[in-house]
Amino acid sequence: MALLAACGDDAVRAVPFDLSDSPACRAVAEHWPSTVGGLEPRVTAVQSTGVAAWGDPPIVARCGKLPPEPTTDPCIDIDGIDWVATELDDGTMFTTYGRTPAIEVLVPDAYDTAPLWLPAFGEAVRQVEQSLGECSSVTD
Repeated sequence: MALLAACGDDAVRAVPFDLSDSPACRAVAEHWPSTVGGLEPRVTAVQSTGVAAWGDPPIVARCGKLPPEPTTDPCIDIDGIDWVATELDDGTMFTTYGRTPAIEVLVPDAYDTAPLWLPAFGEAVRQVEQSLGECSSVTD
């Protein structure tokens, strides 16, 4: 995931979204999980509470993304939260659908069964109302 790098001090660097410090994302950040599937939190090298990370390699969550447009990428419902799954070269990017601002979770390939990491983010995501509709996967 090109937007991630480790600093010399072992902090995780991730570029915050423009809305990362909005009131909605501050509410989300207050509910970031203390652990993600047993992975401990990591220090991030950004001043935004809208960016958080866990584990090594890091699973990174960022609030403040613009909501995704309709897409042919798979959409999955995890505990009542719609996520659009986008395969990357080195992992999977999950973006909430129907919420503004959107929340993105990047799960590196090092972790099996990427969607199983998403339930940890439920309480944080629910701080943003799903007011823009629901998604569904398009199948042939």
